[in-house]
Amino acid sequence: LKMVDKQRWLDKPNNVKKVLLLLYTICALLLSADLIYHRHTLLSVENLFGFYGIYGFVACVLLVLIAKEMRKIVARPENYYGDKNDR
Repeated sequence: LKMVDKQRWLDKPNNVKKVLLLLYTICALLLSADLIYHRHTLLSVENLFGFYGIYGFVACVLLVLIAKEMRKIVARPENYYGDKNDR
């Protein structure tokens, strides 16, 4: 199989900036929709502006931090399944 140095569209910094701008625009539109969308909430804290976005972000960060700590507990040594030379 021959490797070809073909440049992909995300290899160009200008295209990466366009994708990030699109992502930021979508996030801003969704956050601004929070001003006009009426929710039927159970808790008063859910009425705060951007609550669900902040809640989701904090939950994702906590998942990553917990997973990093769990890795220390459940990780196996590099040669757990034996060396490659053992075959």
